[in-house]
Amino acid sequence: MDENKTRSKHFLLLVYQSFGIVFGDLATSPLYVYRSAFAGRLRHYQSEEAVFGAFSVIFWTLSFFSLFKYAVFMLSVNDNGEGGIFALYSLLCRHGKFSLLPNQQASDEELSTYQHAGYSNRSVPASSFRRLPDRDKKSKLALLILVLMAASMAMTLGVLTPAISGEFSVFGSSVLLPLGFHVFLIPLLCVLLLSLFVLQYQGTHKVAFIFSPVVLLWLLSIAALGVYNIMHWNPRIYEALSPIYIYRFFRLTGIDGWISLGGALLCITGKKEAPCKSIYLFLQVAFCFFVYPCLVLQYMGQAAFLSKNFSAISLSFYASVPDAVFWPVLVIAILATVVVSQAVLSATFSTVKQCHALGCFPRVKIVHKSKWIDRQIYVPEINWILMVLCSAVTLGSQDTTRIGNAYGIASMTLIFITTSLISLSIYFVWHKGLALALSFFILFGTIELTFLFSSYIRILQGGWVPLLLSSIFLFTMFVWHYGSRKKYLYDQNHKLPMKWILTLGSDLGIVRVPGIGLIYTHLANGVPATFSHFLTNLPAFYQIIVFVCDKTVPVPFVPQKERYLVGRIGPKSYRMYRCIVQNGYKDVNENENEYDFENALIMSIAEFIQLEAEGGGSGTPDEEEVMRLMEAKKFGVAYVIGHSNSKAKWNSPFLKRFLINIVYSFLRKNCRAPSIALSIPQTSLIEVGMNYTL
Repeated sequence: MDENKTRSKHFLLLVYQSFGIVFGDLATSPLYVYRSAFAGRLRHYQSEEAVFGAFSVIFWTLSFFSLFKYAVFMLSVNDNGEGGIFALYSLLCRHGKFSLLPNQQASDEELSTYQHAGYSNRSVPASSFRRLPDRDKKSKLALLILVLMAASMAMTLGVLTPAISGEFSVFGSSVLLPLGFHVFLIPLLCVLLLSLFVLQYQGTHKVAFIFSPVVLLWLLSIAALGVYNIMHWNPRIYEALSPIYIYRFFRLTGIDGWISLGGALLCITGKKEAPCKSIYLFLQVAFCFFVYPCLVLQYMGQAAFLSKNFSAISLSFYASVPDAVFWPVLVIAILATVVVSQAVLSATFSTVKQCHALGCFPRVKIVHKSKWIDRQIYVPEINWILMVLCSAVTLGSQDTTRIGNAYGIASMTLIFITTSLISLSIYFVWHKGLALALSFFILFGTIELTFLFSSYIRILQGGWVPLLLSSIFLFTMFVWHYGSRKKYLYDQNHKLPMKWILTLGSDLGIVRVPGIGLIYTHLANGVPATFSHFLTNLPAFYQIIVFVCDKTVPVPFVPQKERYLVGRIGPKSYRMYRCIVQNGYKDVNENENEYDFENALIMSIAEFIQLEAEGGGSGTPDEEEVMRLMEAKKFGVAYVIGHSNSKAKWNSPFLKRFLINIVYSFLRKNCRAPSIALSIPQTSLIEVGMNYTL
């Protein structure tokens, strides 16, 4: 009974927290959609027909993508309850064989989170197209680049979202403020943004309880404003719900109307993935019957207001707010944009963490505290980088329209890549026909391409910002992946032969002293070449040797009881073990000190010894071996990690030498040390130099 109560409380807490996180960004879109849509030459079409047509475009865009595609379909696409681009990539890696992750083993498929109902491909005939990933490595690389491109756009949104949300909320006060006070708006915005980034380290657990009420109050407020504006200004706006007004809009505006689509698409940006599969139904119901109607009423109300007050388009939302409720609405708007910015920053940290887990991002410090919200993390380096970039964008933009253009390009590119990944998943993961996969892509992808091309028309008007930022992020991630994979292949090709180790005898030719030595390696099998450095340069080493491989499996998380995979290296007398620490791409380190990890690892080895004895027929574990293990722990645990220096071969192509010797070397020297990234205590650390010729 108590367990059921605990689960119910956890479910209700997730529902409560998720509403503001998932829908906050979408809910604040009315602040800037009409302004962005009419920012270009469309502002010259000052007629009721143009405004009605723009609303019809916004309404059907919101209905088609947010209501039909997202609420009905996208919320059902998940990997063990996790959504997003990495969930889709993980599914493709597992069931479509697109993975470029090192250390893939048959034992990976035994994880409870690896297989998924309806996703098994063992009984599906292997057509020539389905065998493409096995035959062509370039297809795997192309998919990885596509995913990294989406990740880079998601990181770019981490820069642009606080800027665009903050500017449109704070600048709303200029409607009623005297002109002399306008000079204080930019400093005020900068203070708000800097405060947001500075407070990230404290976590959001103390204020997260107000996120959902703020978004809820905001949605109710904009719905009420929409109803007021419809009744007060133009009740005929309901006629524009008919798609015939879209035809009239483009007949009237021509190419100018097509270009304006880049601003209209902002009405569908900002939806976040649900943090738990169990609340998908709640989110679907909440969106269809509450969020969606509130947004439609607000867009209708703004259109009704603009049809009679077109000169107010530059601040259409705030201009449509009656003076009596202006300041309360402004306060709620600022609070709502803070919630949105926080949600996007948390999503950006999560994106970086997932890229890092998949070996596609330089080593960073991942901070997680047990008192924080479930799986909430903080990445200090990324936080400060985002703060600098966001401040630069805010101060450097001469017009909020430019930020809107940049935001639209980043959002639409991410949406289109997600659609492409779903199309691939329909064929390779769910094993539906190729015709169905192509139909899905044609249905959604072609329309999204239309919006995307419309957005790219505005590259010179601020659209170059996300392209520049995402290119830097993408290049960084690709080079890190390239260099890391080359190092792994080097280790794989230079493993020590087991025959050589066996010739050394059980003492390995050195003195074995009490204690446990944990040797970190990227290899899930074999003995790394760095081990020979110990044997040739050190007079003594530890009594118990454990080769630890910190490995990422293409699943969102690994249950704690399945995390440690232990094996033996050599005969029992050698006292050498291998422990593969399996992590999912969304797993976070719940242990706040090294002793929890040490205890878990040593207990896993003890369990392995017991199971090995039972499997061998003795029925009882080797008590002596277990006792030696526990005694060795009393003398302490040392962490041995390689300190590598990588260089390309002298006769390598120029591009490879540039990437390895300059770019990869720069990233490696300026990112976190491996010991920091792995949370290894410095007092127990031993670093061993290793040169790589790639």
